[in-house]
Amino acid sequence: MEQPINILVVEDDNDINQLLCKIIKKNNYFPQPTYSGTEALLYLAKQKWDLVLLDLMLPGMTGEEILAKITSKGPVPVIIISAKGEQQTKINSLRSGADDFISKPFDVEEVSARIDSLLRRYKHSNETSKKNELTHKDIHMDLEAKIVYVNGTKLSLTAREYAILVLFMTSPKKVFSKSNVFESVWNEPFHGDDNTVNVHMSNLRHKLKQANPKEEYIQTIWGMGYRLKS
Repeated sequence: MEQPINILVVEDDNDINQLLCKIIKKNNYFPQPTYSGTEALLYLAKQKWDLVLLDLMLPGMTGEEILAKITSKGPVPVIIISAKGEQQTKINSLRSGADDFISKPFDVEEVSARIDSLLRRYKHSNETSKKNELTHKDIHMDLEAKIVYVNGTKLSLTAREYAILVLFMTSPKKVFSKSNVFESVWNEPFHGDDNTVNVHMSNLRHKLKQANPKEEYIQTIWGMGYRLKS
């Protein structure tokens, strides 16, 4: 079952707020009306939002201040809807972290289409970034850039060490025998117990330990092989 899409509407004009909420409901999303910057902050602190529609001229706190608070908390899509339609205001808003800018008076169908478009873009980019990342404890692997961070430190791994870590993190519960590791990483048949896998495993463990001495990442299962330590 899909999660409901929750949209925060920050607009002090009651009629416009109600109209925006109606557009959102028609698109099968869930609106939460708020009428001031202070009220918006309370809702922003309470839960995560899939999208924020934000007016710039608000009582209590400006839309620009709210935008700064939203962008400091992480990636939340924001559409500015404002009567301040000057080019410089639009540019400043987009530079400050807004994803889109709609000038008042607005066209209902355009607002509806832009909400759908922005939510689609964010969903796609989130799915893509999840596919391209692997995490375990404080190990973060960016598969696209082939970069590994442990405990916030960038690791310098050889191609084989990197491939071993990808193998383990792709199947975190699996126990890999030496032959599994060798055949997966070297792409050659395993001809018995040479020391190649041991040496690479030892080097990889050493680098992980250097980045975070307090944590153990790879466990030896005696007589069977290795796996990620949960």
